[in-house]
Amino acid sequence: MTDLPETNLVMVTLVKPERQLEVYLERRPMPKPKPHEVLVKVLATPINPSDLGLLFGGADMSTARAETRDGLPAITADVPPPGMRAMGGRLGDALLIGNEGCGVVVAAGSNAEAQALIGQTVALLGGDMYAEYRCLPVQMVMPLPDGTDPVDGASCFVNPLTSLAFTETMRMEGHSAIVHTAAASNLGQMLVKICAKDGIPLVNIVRSDAQVEILKAIGATHIVNSSADDFQDRLADAVVATGATLGFDAIGGGKLAGQMLAAMEVAAVKRMTSYSRYGSDTYKQVYIYGALDLGPTVLNRSFGLTWGLGGFLLTPFMAKAGMAVVGRMRQRVVDELTTTFKSRYSHEISLTDALNIDTAQAYNAKRTGEKYLIRPHG
Repeated sequence: MTDLPETNLVMVTLVKPERQLEVYLERRPMPKPKPHEVLVKVLATPINPSDLGLLFGGADMSTARAETRDGLPAITADVPPPGMRAMGGRLGDALLIGNEGCGVVVAAGSNAEAQALIGQTVALLGGDMYAEYRCLPVQMVMPLPDGTDPVDGASCFVNPLTSLAFTETMRMEGHSAIVHTAAASNLGQMLVKICAKDGIPLVNIVRSDAQVEILKAIGATHIVNSSADDFQDRLADAVVATGATLGFDAIGGGKLAGQMLAAMEVAAVKRMTSYSRYGSDTYKQVYIYGALDLGPTVLNRSFGLTWGLGGFLLTPFMAKAGMAVVGRMRQRVVDELTTTFKSRYSHEISLTDALNIDTAQAYNAKRTGEKYLIRPHG
C-alpha cells in the first residue's frame, strides 16, 4: 500500500435527533484489505434514484443550506415529522452512500484471487462508493476488459442487472410481454435494447413528446405519453397489441400502477368468449421498483380480481434466481457494456461539487434524461 494517502475522503449522511439531516465529507483512515479483499481507487460512481433515497431520505430539500464541517462542505436540511418516522431506524447512524462504481485495484490481501486483480479495472457493488477508495471482498467486484473507460464501467450493476432481471422475471412467471414506466431513463433505454434483441414485446410509458422521440430514435415500437389526454386509451391499445400482463413501475405513487393493470384487463376482456361479472381470469402483475413519486399508490379497482401488486428489488431477485442465472446476466453485461448497457451522463461532478446546494437540488430533482456521475478524484 505504498504511495497511498493515509486518509480516505468519504461522503456521509446522518439523521440527527433535532429533526435535521446532514450530508458531509469526512476523512477516515485508509482501509487495509483483508486476505480476501481488494482496495479499489474509485474513479467513477453514478447517482442513482436508490442512492438519493439514502442520501437525502425524507428531508425537506427546500430548507437545504450550505455549511462546512472540519473545513469540508456539508448540507443540512430540516426533516418533517413524516420523514423522521420513515427514517427512525437510522437516527444517529452516520451512513456511507453509493451503490456501485468503477475503479482500479491498487492493493490486495494475501489471497491469490485478490492478488490477481491488482492493476485491473473493476466494477464494484456493495455500497459506500461515494469515496476516494473502497475496500471490498473479491466476490463484490467484476473484472472488466482491458481498456474499459471507468465511465462505462460505473453503472455496470444496478441498471443493467435490473433491466435484465425484468426479462428474467417475465420468463420465470410465465408472461410474454412487459409494460415499463419512466421508459426514457437510462434503465428504460437498456430495456428497450434488451427486448429488441430478445424479441420481447415492450410497452414504454413516458411523460413528454421529447421522451417519445428519444425512444423512437433507439427503435422502440410501442411508446405511450402519460401526459396525453387519451393516454389510457392509447395504453390499452398498446397492451392489446403486445399481450403484456407484466408491468414494472418506477414511479410508485399516483395512479399509474392501477392504470397499467386496467389496460391489461381491457386486453384480457377482449380475448374472453363469455361475460363474467368478476372480470377476466387472466393474471396481471405490476411490480413497483422505484419511488419517483413519494405519494400514495392509488388503485381505481377496474381490473377484475385476478391481479397482483408488489415490490421489486434487485438483490432479493438475484438470491431467488440463483448463481447460474446471475452469472449469465453479469456476463451479458460485460459482453454488451458499450452497446446495450452503455449509460450516458448529463453531468460529471466531484465529491465536493456533489455538496454544492444548487447541484444537489438539480440531481435530487430526478429529471428523466439527467444523470449525474461522481468522479471522486476530480
